[in-house]
Amino acid sequence: MITDNEFRRIVVYIKRTTGIDLSEKRILVNGRLQNYLLRNGYSNCDEYMERVEKDSGGKEARNLINALTTNHTYFMREFEHMEFMRSVILPRLKVKEAARKDLRIWSAASSTGEEPYTIAMVLKDFFGLDHAGWDTKVLATDISTKVLSHASAGKYLREQIEPLPENWRRRFFTSINEMEYQVKPELKNEVIFRQFNLMNPFPFHRPFHVVFLRNVMIYFDEETKRQLLRKIYDFLEPEGYLFVGTTESIDRKATNFKYVEPSIYQK
Repeated sequence: MITDNEFRRIVVYIKRTTGIDLSEKRILVNGRLQNYLLRNGYSNCDEYMERVEKDSGGKEARNLINALTTNHTYFMREFEHMEFMRSVILPRLKVKEAARKDLRIWSAASSTGEEPYTIAMVLKDFFGLDHAGWDTKVLATDISTKVLSHASAGKYLREQIEPLPENWRRRFFTSINEMEYQVKPELKNEVIFRQFNLMNPFPFHRPFHVVFLRNVMIYFDEETKRQLLRKIYDFLEPEGYLFVGTTESIDRKATNFKYVEPSIYQK
């Protein structure tokens, strides 16, 4: 069991480096780290944190973030957002960007890949035969290298893809065996996976039309949320859209976003 001081040390480090507030997540932290420390020969948590803090860009620092960032997602999660994008946003963007044929969509906490792959499926389905003439590649980022590795591999269990429409399963996945399915290159090539910490300065050269930031800010305190939302606002196209989780909301007094409907906002 980690001590009070060890827990505070971890909470401070994670808050400083990722913005995530784990101060109310002691059981989670203890559960996820105890076995790791035993397996890797650390006598206590302080010894481990010494290693992490001396090399904040090293392997152990990455392992700590991988262990403590919660990555729960699934295909078709909060699909009402995808329906809104298909029925409202994409028809507008198809007209607005008819000359450039360039859409920029960011899945800012892509986890194991279900969200960005679903976005890509919606895009391919919407544009149909016209899709070849458009650049609609989805940028998918996450702080965890572990989940990004899973996402870029594009392998999912049969029950994971079961919620998808049957025509999407046939079109975008191929069977590896009775249990596993592989994302086909046609879809895989539409998503660009990159490791990125949302607390870092944004390196993007051009603004996005749509940003998905779903079920992330529940781990941030209010000031961290405000700072992140201001950065995202600045990197959205005029009238660009932001999706947050359906259980989340934005303090509109603290940002310039306009409310569209629950969990959907616009610049």
